[in-house]
Amino acid sequence: MTAGDDVPTVEDAVADYEFVRVREDDPEYVTTVTIDRPDARNALNAQVRRELKSVLAAVEDSDARVVVLTGSDDAKAFVAGADVGELRERDAIEQRRASERPRVYEVVDDLRQPVIARLNGHALGGGLELALACDVRLAHERAKLGSPEINLGIIPGGGATQRLPRLVGEGQAMKLVLSGEPVDAEEAADIGLVEDVYDDGEFDDAVTELAASMAAHSPVALEFVKDAVKAGSRTSLEEGIEYEAELFAQLFATADKNEGIDAFFEDREPEWQGR
Repeated sequence: MTAGDDVPTVEDAVADYEFVRVREDDPEYVTTVTIDRPDARNALNAQVRRELKSVLAAVEDSDARVVVLTGSDDAKAFVAGADVGELRERDAIEQRRASERPRVYEVVDDLRQPVIARLNGHALGGGLELALACDVRLAHERAKLGSPEINLGIIPGGGATQRLPRLVGEGQAMKLVLSGEPVDAEEAADIGLVEDVYDDGEFDDAVTELAASMAAHSPVALEFVKDAVKAGSRTSLEEGIEYEAELFAQLFATADKNEGIDAFFEDREPEWQGR
């Protein structure tokens, strides 16, 4: 989907959604997706999940090169968790049905574009799992991150027991999941749960600068490098290196490879074609 006078944009496609908002091309080739359910601190109920999956499908088909995923600032949260009321009403059969893949976590993880989690506040439970499905996590200093499910007599069910130890190590993951206690943004950075922490005056500029720096590159190369890096935690070292080499070779069949090298020799900015 490409923006134009007679082609609907992603913003047009989600205009009637209640809990998810979209801002495109700010900066260029960057789409920001905002969960906006402030009365519930952006908790992930069934409707939020449906809207978010639909939005991300539209974004994937757009010309966006980078996605920023965040929560509304009015909620002072990224996502404060799942909707506990919905969980209370489900039995095991209903939960298995609700857990059928692809869930929103897999949709984020599998998105062809790199996804930056803009953690403007608390990311707890399902909110942490949503952040873990993103590729880079930048946190406001007020953010807290944790897996409180154990306090409800359940365990994380959106990928935290698998993604978290791959990110921070088994011991730190066990500490978070077994205690149910959140960590503040600085501790999250110390253990590798987030990449960077910023105060009020730096946060938005840092997110914008990182997104813009990514979006300045070939969309094909961005997709391939995301794929290659993720393979590293899901295969053996030898398999990962072989997969990287195959992706590297495939890029030699693209117009963007030739354009990037020509631009280097001609000392100019490349004009990416996305093919």
